[in-house]
Amino acid sequence: MSEFNKSAKVKDAEKIDINLPLAPKSEGAPANGGKTEVETFLARRSEVAKSDHEEFQDYLREKQARALAMRVEAAPEKKEPGITRRSVFKVGAATAFVGETAALGYHAVQSGALSALGVVGASQSQATAGAVAAQAQQQPISRELIDSKADFGGRSLGKWVAVLPTKLGGGAYALDLNTNRVMASIWYWNYGDFNPIAHHLCAFPSADPYSSFEFINSTQGGKNSLIYGIPTRISEPAPGFNIYRVRYDGAQMQLMENVSEATGLGLGVHVTINPKDAQSYFVTDGQKDIAACFDRTTSQVKAALKFDWKPNSSQLARAWQDGGVLKISKIHPDGPTGQYDYLGTKGQKIDWEMVPMGELFVEEGTLPGDDPMSLTGADGTIWHPTGRWAATVVRLCGGIAILDAENNFDPVAFLQFNANSQDQYEVVKVAEDHWEVTFDKIHSPGHEIGFSPDGRFLCMMNNLRENNCSVFSSADPDPRNWKKIAHVEDPLWRGKYPNPFHMVFSLDSKKLYLSVLHPSPASSGVMVVDTDTWTIMKEIQGIGPDLQTPAITYDGKYVIVPFSGFQRLSSGIAVIETETDRLIGILPSSGGHHDCVIVPTELAHMKHTRSCTL
Repeated sequence: MSEFNKSAKVKDAEKIDINLPLAPKSEGAPANGGKTEVETFLARRSEVAKSDHEEFQDYLREKQARALAMRVEAAPEKKEPGITRRSVFKVGAATAFVGETAALGYHAVQSGALSALGVVGASQSQATAGAVAAQAQQQPISRELIDSKADFGGRSLGKWVAVLPTKLGGGAYALDLNTNRVMASIWYWNYGDFNPIAHHLCAFPSADPYSSFEFINSTQGGKNSLIYGIPTRISEPAPGFNIYRVRYDGAQMQLMENVSEATGLGLGVHVTINPKDAQSYFVTDGQKDIAACFDRTTSQVKAALKFDWKPNSSQLARAWQDGGVLKISKIHPDGPTGQYDYLGTKGQKIDWEMVPMGELFVEEGTLPGDDPMSLTGADGTIWHPTGRWAATVVRLCGGIAILDAENNFDPVAFLQFNANSQDQYEVVKVAEDHWEVTFDKIHSPGHEIGFSPDGRFLCMMNNLRENNCSVFSSADPDPRNWKKIAHVEDPLWRGKYPNPFHMVFSLDSKKLYLSVLHPSPASSGVMVVDTDTWTIMKEIQGIGPDLQTPAITYDGKYVIVPFSGFQRLSSGIAVIETETDRLIGILPSSGGHHDCVIVPTELAHMKHTRSCTL
């Protein structure tokens, strides 16, 4: 049986313990209290979440006091109402009413047809009803073909198609934003993948997405299915880690190819397409620390880079803070087979991903694996809007490696985004296909990165120890000259939360929209930043838990932001009007959304997609 088709092992039903042991161990208990590594991680994550939640309550009380003080000091003129829990409820209720009205309209058509047949109610005798139903209607019938359209207070979102992966649901679906109808979906279980954690995706341009479009969807595997504390019979998950090339043909989605099987590279995190010509794409995996660029039509690997960490300290807790050497190497397939040897879980350094805000679990030893000391967390590669450069985020080093897209993706610079660090660290070529970057210390991990559509700015989220959005000027043609120019930070942010996460820019690069994570189970929000001054313009709070990747419609009118409820709670898609930066409604949507892309209808749209911002 191949790695691809290997099924998962399950526990006997009567042995399932749905109450995971989260209590502290007693005196004299075994070192791990008899727990599995996953249960130990879940217990520790529960402790951290409780602590984060308590800190967040202090934040909310302080923010409420500040808001009250501002209202007292404010001038008496009438102000535009802001977003509150009550107004969000009203918007959600209004959205629900629109959907309910559409449903009632459908039933009205049906009841009208019954009335035309003479079926007027329960009081009609069975004899009369039988007589009416025994013959076809002779009277003329009014037949109307509806033109379904989603309606937000009298406005349409436009004819755009959004594609979302369903994470633990194991597939992806396409949503018509004009009608709020699911056009098609795909489920990788049907193709023999028994652990298809549909993680990230990106779509190629299509002049008419309603007729056809194509996208790449990466999937995770291994123990990633066990880390959310959801009761399960699975004891040994299938390997997973596949890259799927999928095509929508106007009616249904078709699996065109498993790129991992074709190449031997099983990678499961960010997917980004070259905005220059849309003929190649990167898939980058932070468990294996591998970034690979694939050719769109042949699926051949154009270049593959591996990132490894050699710490100065032998103590795991200090392995990154005390600095070390980042080693970047080109890796190549086996000559005779032309295949790499990274299918399934092969090559992974940690047993499951560093979840958002989870980098410190590695330092404290709660996240096990074959080689956590060499971990860098290289899990995403974006493109400069021109396609001239690529940039791989190295989470545990708090920065990004700039790759030369015109020279086989050789690394040429390393940008460090921490507030108290130098702007750049030199990339030194030590041998053919081998480079090193030496760090004296690392102040904080980082996460998502993104270029503005005009290419003038490059942002990165500093997580955990700093908790801000750092900004580089990237206007110079040579990335070795790019400099830090700003840090965006709410004065009430403390510790890890609230935390800036995913991002998207307005079409004119004048505004930056950030999803801002709050600790579970609190609802997250969206922050709007002025990129002329790099000041916070507005914050929309209380949208939903686990708010993920924002996407902008290519007419620039709306930003949509999915929230997934940590794979099992509340979920939906928030819609923000960019003219007013107000939440206008929430689309109902199930699934564990961890990503979202609106299918580009022309090549120029690619610079506004996930290709340039994570």
